[in-house]
Amino acid sequence: MSYQTRSMQYLMPHHLLFTLFLFAIFSANHACNQIERNSLLSLPFNTSSPPLNWSSADCCYWEGISCDDKGQVTHIWLPYKGLRGSMSPSLGNLTYLSHLNLSHNSLLGHLPKGLFLSLNQLMVLDLSYNHLFGEISGWPASVQIVDISSNQFNGTIQSLFLQRAWSLIELNVSNNSFTGSIPSYPCINSSFIRLLDFSRNLHGGQIPSGLGSCSKLKVLRAGFNSLSGLLPHDIYNATWLEEISLPSNDLSGPISSDIVNLTRLTNLELFENQLSGKLPANIGNLSKLKYVILHTNFLTSSLPPSLMNCTNLIELILRFNLFEGDITTYNFSSLPQLTTIDLGFNTFFGNFPISLYSCKSLRAIRLSYNRLEGQIQPEVAQLEFLSFLVLSYNRLTNITGAIKILIHCKTLSVVLLGGNFLYEAIPTDDSIVSSNGFENIRFLGFGDCQLMGQFPIWLSKIKKLEVLNLVSNRITGSIPGWLSTLPRLFAFDLSNNLISGEFPKELCALPALVLAETLVDNNYLNLPVFSARDGTLGQYNVLSNMRQTIKIANNSLSGNIPIEIGHLKLLRQLDLRHNNFSGNIPHQISELANLELLDLSTNRLSGEIPSSLSRLHFLSRFSVANNNLHGPIPSSTQLQSFNASAYEGNLGLCGPPLPHGCTNTVSTNEDIEEEEENGPTIPWFPISVVLGFIAGFWGVCGPLLYKFMSN
Repeated sequence: MSYQTRSMQYLMPHHLLFTLFLFAIFSANHACNQIERNSLLSLPFNTSSPPLNWSSADCCYWEGISCDDKGQVTHIWLPYKGLRGSMSPSLGNLTYLSHLNLSHNSLLGHLPKGLFLSLNQLMVLDLSYNHLFGEISGWPASVQIVDISSNQFNGTIQSLFLQRAWSLIELNVSNNSFTGSIPSYPCINSSFIRLLDFSRNLHGGQIPSGLGSCSKLKVLRAGFNSLSGLLPHDIYNATWLEEISLPSNDLSGPISSDIVNLTRLTNLELFENQLSGKLPANIGNLSKLKYVILHTNFLTSSLPPSLMNCTNLIELILRFNLFEGDITTYNFSSLPQLTTIDLGFNTFFGNFPISLYSCKSLRAIRLSYNRLEGQIQPEVAQLEFLSFLVLSYNRLTNITGAIKILIHCKTLSVVLLGGNFLYEAIPTDDSIVSSNGFENIRFLGFGDCQLMGQFPIWLSKIKKLEVLNLVSNRITGSIPGWLSTLPRLFAFDLSNNLISGEFPKELCALPALVLAETLVDNNYLNLPVFSARDGTLGQYNVLSNMRQTIKIANNSLSGNIPIEIGHLKLLRQLDLRHNNFSGNIPHQISELANLELLDLSTNRLSGEIPSSLSRLHFLSRFSVANNNLHGPIPSSTQLQSFNASAYEGNLGLCGPPLPHGCTNTVSTNEDIEEEEENGPTIPWFPISVVLGFIAGFWGVCGPLLYKFMSN
């Protein structure tokens, strides 16, 4: 045995003992304080799913718990753990706690009064995304980050809260129910504040002045409240600001030209307010701007040419304003990072801006409801990421050329070109669209174009189509049965055309209206789409949120409404008014349990109103006016809750809500159903009267007649 080997055998036990000695010292320094251990055990965290690993004797080694070198608990870090129960006052015993994160759990109830005031070393407090409620009584002066967003807290936020927080860096109270004004002078006591988020509450009044003293403030959010008045002028002195987000309030007045002082600004979100006036002429000095979202205001005049100097722009959303001017004067090619441009619902004029085709990152374009002219150019196919193209209600021409060009845009998902191509012939050539053309189209709209011709067969190749709008054209011929081969089609509007023939039974097998498990794309759109509904403008960010609809009103369809229509279990709107349908109203319509709109008015329908229609409990619009219906309106049902106008023009109908009642000779629907089940009812009373008369007659007159004949 070598000397080295013997030496190792000698040294190993001593080395092991030394290691164990160090471990013992280390463990002794980290042993959990017994009082704090008991305080942790009194918390409701054992109701988490799966249960927390809190089985060892030393709480410093428990899941989500950290201690200092004296064994005192400093961190409780347990987000996304499925915690339930209420906040325990025993948290106040953990006086060395510096970080508390219980976010994204299911904690509920009031916070114990003064819970955090004893935690004099608390720096990070995150209780966001729980179900906590009540008023906030304050936090210690040591706190730096407070996030209590997405709970149910209420009451007012007192300025006293901020006066104690001398080290505050971030304050997020968004998505609660706080009322009153936003605290004034938030930065007087803390010059370190970088984020203030008061959004999605019930705050009112004006935005307080004093924000200019927030020398380090980077993010200011207070959207989705009821704030009013002008933007405080001293906001433009907070030169570190990178984000101003104040949407969906009642702010008014202009955007000051002093906004150019905010040279670090990247996000400007002031949409859905009442702002007016022009955009500052020198807005192009804000070279770091990435998101300019000012839609739904009253901003006027033309866009400042300097806007094209904001070469970092990613989104420019200005729809629903009063902007005007020649759109061709803007050189969009200077915006290489632009992904979304929305100038819809303004009064721009000129040709479609060719310079947009140079923005190779574009994913969404909306220029609808302007006065643009010209044709869609082949260069649009160079936009390899383009998914959303809405150019409706302009003065574009050459629909055939547009379709031949757009089929090469492989990523297109939404194409709405309605209100253009007036009185042109709709291309019906099957070869205009190849088998893989429009392969990703989900929503296609050519409404209000007065297009002439028959139903285009190339639509049968768009297998991902979910919504089709061909309203208000001059399409002739019949509705093709191959529409039922489109596996995702759940809404189409063919109203106000010249379509004839019968309602094809094949439509009653549309997969997306028959089977709930039919695949539907639930992805968010690049921009919302708008649809007029009940006199209001509906907004949809996800196509699958649109109602399952069949609308074929104002055409010349004839024949019976097929009884197979009852297969469309998911249908929510059925509009067949102003056609020539005849026969009875099929009682199978009552199987459409989700139906909200049923309009069969101004046809040639006859018979009675099926009493089974009263099972349609979600009906909010209903009409069978101007037909040849007769009999009583089913009584004691929802059908009687609609106005008399829903039944007028049917001379044979009677009963509420119509002003004239039904006579006794008119059988009720219930009588008819009973007769069909049990057979006809025999009128025993009149029969007995007749038989009695005959018996009496022969009892008196019979003998006399016999005597007379005997003589």
